[in-house]
Amino acid sequence: MQDPRIEKLAHLLATHSCQLTKGDNVLIEAFDVPEAMTVALIRAVQDAGATPMVNLRQGPVSRALMMGMTEKGAKLATKIAMEQTKKADAYIAVRGANNTAEMADVPAEKLKIFSANGGHDVLMHRVNHTRWVVLRYPSPSMAQDAQMSTEAFEEFFFQVCTMDYDKMRRACEPLVELMEKTNKVHITGPGTDLKFSIKGIPAIPCFGERNIPDGECFTAPVRDSVQGQITFTAPTLEHGITHENVCLKFKKGKIIEATSSNTEKLNETLNRDEGARYIGEFSLGFNPYIVKPMKDILFDEKIAGSFHFTPGQAYEVADNGNRSEVHWDMVCIQRPDFGGGEIYFDGKLIRKDGLFVVPELEALNPEKLKGA
Repeated sequence: MQDPRIEKLAHLLATHSCQLTKGDNVLIEAFDVPEAMTVALIRAVQDAGATPMVNLRQGPVSRALMMGMTEKGAKLATKIAMEQTKKADAYIAVRGANNTAEMADVPAEKLKIFSANGGHDVLMHRVNHTRWVVLRYPSPSMAQDAQMSTEAFEEFFFQVCTMDYDKMRRACEPLVELMEKTNKVHITGPGTDLKFSIKGIPAIPCFGERNIPDGECFTAPVRDSVQGQITFTAPTLEHGITHENVCLKFKKGKIIEATSSNTEKLNETLNRDEGARYIGEFSLGFNPYIVKPMKDILFDEKIAGSFHFTPGQAYEVADNGNRSEVHWDMVCIQRPDFGGGEIYFDGKLIRKDGLFVVPELEALNPEKLKGA
C-alpha cells in the first residue's frame, strides 16, 4: 500500500510548487530515494496532464564519476544535461542521502572542472528558466545528523514539508514590503556586528514554490556595502565536510578573513573565484517546525529565528551583480538558546532573539504560523 504521506507530498510538489498545467514537460531527478516516491511523482505529474522525464541518481555512482572527472567528460555530461533541461518547463529534484559525506573526498579541482565546463550553466538555466522545486527525502543518515530516530525524523519531515504554505505566503507579505523600502541593515549578536545595505534589491518570499520545506524571505546586500564581522551559530556542511564556528570578517564587501573548525578547507572554497569572497544572498528564516540545525541546508536555512548570509553567486531575481561558482548558505540562529541577537532595519529593531517585534511581522512568529 502506498504511504498517503508520500502521495500528499507529491501532489503538493506538482500543484502548489510547480503549478503544473496540461502540456508541461517535467524533469524529475531522484537521488537515492525509494521508488515509491518516484512513482508517486510520476503519477502526480501525469494527473496534472504533464509529461514526466526521469533521471535516477545514486550517491556512490555520482562520486565515481566526479573522482575521475575530466574536461571532456564534464563537457559531454553538461551538454546532455543542458539539452534535457531546455526541454523542461518544470524541474523537481528529490534528494535522499544514504551517506551525507559521500562526496567528502572528491578533490576540489574535480568539482571545479565540472562546474567550469557547463555544470554551473545547467544549474542557472534550471533556476532562471523553469518552475523548479528541490527537496530532501528522509533517510537514516539524515535522521542521524538530526540526532533523531528514523521513525521520529520521518514524522517530522512530512509534518514540515506539508504545512500550510498559503498561510505562510500571506504572513510574509508585510516583510517583503518592509525589506524593499529598507536601506541599512545592522545585525548584532555574540561574535557578530555586521552592517550592509539592501537598497534597491528585490525581496523574494519563499513559501513552498522553490524549496520544500520552505520558510524564508531573501534579498542580497549591495555588493560592496558589507562591513564588520559575523559568527555563525549553526554548523555548515559543504561537499561532505562539516564546518563549526565559521567567522567571516568583511571590508568593503569582501571577506578579508575567514576561520572555522576547518579553516583550510573553508578558504579553499572561498578562493575558488573572486565572487566567492563576496555575498550573494541575505535571508530571514521562519519555518516554525524547524528549530535546530541538522547539517542539511534545505532545512537549516529555514530555521525559526535564523538568518543566512551566503558567500558566492547571487540569484537573478535578487541580483547584486555578484558572480561565482560558489553559493554557500551559512546560518546564524538568534534565538536565546543559541546566544540571541538583534536585527535592525534603518535603525529600527525588527527582530530580537529570533522573534519579530513589530506588529505587522508578528504573524511570522512560530506560535502564529503553526496550525491550519
